[in-house]
Amino acid sequence: MTAVKILYVDDEAMALKYFERLVSPIAPVLTAISVEEGKEMLRTRGAEIAVLVSDQRMPGAHGNELLRYAREHHPTVVRMLTTAYSEMGEAIEAINAGEIYRYITKPWDLESLRADLKNALELAELRNERDSLVREKMLVQQQQMLASRITQLALVCAGFVPGDYAAGFSVFLDSAQRVGCAAPSIDWRRIDHADLMQSEAQRGVAIGQLLAQWQLDFGARVGKTPAQALTILATALAVPAQAAGESLVVPDRATLTALLDGPAQQVPTAAGVAWLAWLLWWGESVQVRQAQGGWAVSMVAAGAPGRLPDDWLADAIEQIGLAAL
Repeated sequence: MTAVKILYVDDEAMALKYFERLVSPIAPVLTAISVEEGKEMLRTRGAEIAVLVSDQRMPGAHGNELLRYAREHHPTVVRMLTTAYSEMGEAIEAINAGEIYRYITKPWDLESLRADLKNALELAELRNERDSLVREKMLVQQQQMLASRITQLALVCAGFVPGDYAAGFSVFLDSAQRVGCAAPSIDWRRIDHADLMQSEAQRGVAIGQLLAQWQLDFGARVGKTPAQALTILATALAVPAQAAGESLVVPDRATLTALLDGPAQQVPTAAGVAWLAWLLWWGESVQVRQAQGGWAVSMVAAGAPGRLPDDWLADAIEQIGLAAL
């Protein structure tokens, strides 16, 4: 939905009607008679509102409070204050506090009012276009980071775990796609690209060390039955196994996906690495499906998965990336 409306808040009914009559030729107008009603309008119809104009002096709360609320919760809305000449100090204070784009003095000059509002609408449109471009850029960067994590995990598995990692790792990627792996979040306000790359490298090393430790904790694979293997997994994940030893339910999706979609700079934990470590240790096919209370992990026919195609990793990166959109 494109934001194209102007919200005007004033406790005087005549002022609301006058504003709507003057401004409706250039944009649809919404009105509210108090700060609280203005907040409610923003909460329920904020996606429609491009510009907020508020009177300053209203019973109960001043317009500054509403503008401050809009700045915090609806930052793309262009905020304007209308005041009488005697309230000019409050308007200046609002500007200095970053709460408003500009102020409009009462009584209004029709042409100036319309010109100011047209400029505000244009600014709101530019902000929306900017935010749309930023979102697209962020999505691309998040997808790139997701692909980078998959390839990094492949290298880590190959370097820290003895034997062929491909069978277990392919099951890990398949299960991540099945349960709904997202793109990792990146807070660019707190981290730059160099710091991100450093933290991702440190993260990869930490995951590798934990994978190696889990292989020691799991012990010898030879001779373990599927039921025994599931009991080992249940202990590692701290979840109860089924009485028959045929499956277990993982209540938290992040247990199966956090190594791929965990937020940037999140330190991996032993529990967070346990699922991948167990799949590498077991080396045989398992089934992951949605169940009551979470995701059910159960054994399938014994034996290693069939031979993987040469492009299995590239295909997994593509499919998980598309699913994360």
